[in-house]
Amino acid sequence: MRIAYREHLDNFAHDLIVMCDTVRSIMTNASEALLNASLEPAEDAIASADSLNEIKLRCEDRAVELLALEGPLARDLRQVVSSIYIVEDFARMGALAVHIAKSARRRHPEHTLPTPLQGYFEELARLVNEMGEKTRDILVDPNADVAIVLNADDDAVDDLHSYILTTLTQRDWPHSTREAVDVSLLARFYERYADHCVNVAARIVYLSSGLSPDEYARKKERDREDADVAARFAELERQFSRRGD
Repeated sequence: MRIAYREHLDNFAHDLIVMCDTVRSIMTNASEALLNASLEPAEDAIASADSLNEIKLRCEDRAVELLALEGPLARDLRQVVSSIYIVEDFARMGALAVHIAKSARRRHPEHTLPTPLQGYFEELARLVNEMGEKTRDILVDPNADVAIVLNADDDAVDDLHSYILTTLTQRDWPHSTREAVDVSLLARFYERYADHCVNVAARIVYLSSGLSPDEYARKKERDREDADVAARFAELERQFSRRGD
């Protein structure tokens, strides 16, 4: 029974990686459509939403099966519960990417973004693409130390989002109201996408350590301080032992 249960868990973990790959593909196409005013990648991104939903439904069915098969052990239960939340995060990430693609399609053949803001969204697209890649990496090889690094990447996205909103609220906004609405929504879509990457990373930290990211960071700091104290004591012992000789 445990062998079958383990196979179900492994299949669930594989589905999460497939779901992550699908989400990343949707966002890549959506960003290309937005930045280049291209229709084809926008259509590809929107069409991929159906396959993403199929994987989501399959993952939900797997979760029910895993919880019903037998009483999971503590770590197995953490994996199932964490995976359920990760599925929801990926579903929201896919929906946000589709919103970006639909914005690009709606304004085609015109550019959705004012030219002066193009560079900021290119950077947003680059940052969330890197975050998506790191998210996949920690799904393949769960590592709490790598997962908490995503918080720093999210800070960079938040800074860009805040700057763009500040630009929109300036009185000398030289573009149309429609463009202001588009820019505000698009910046928010990227910012929320990054937040969901951080959510997935938090689930991985919990899965790996049983701790929240803040608790894990505090534990790492305590361990580092304890190691420093132990190293100083060891050095003192070596010094005094040499004097005794």
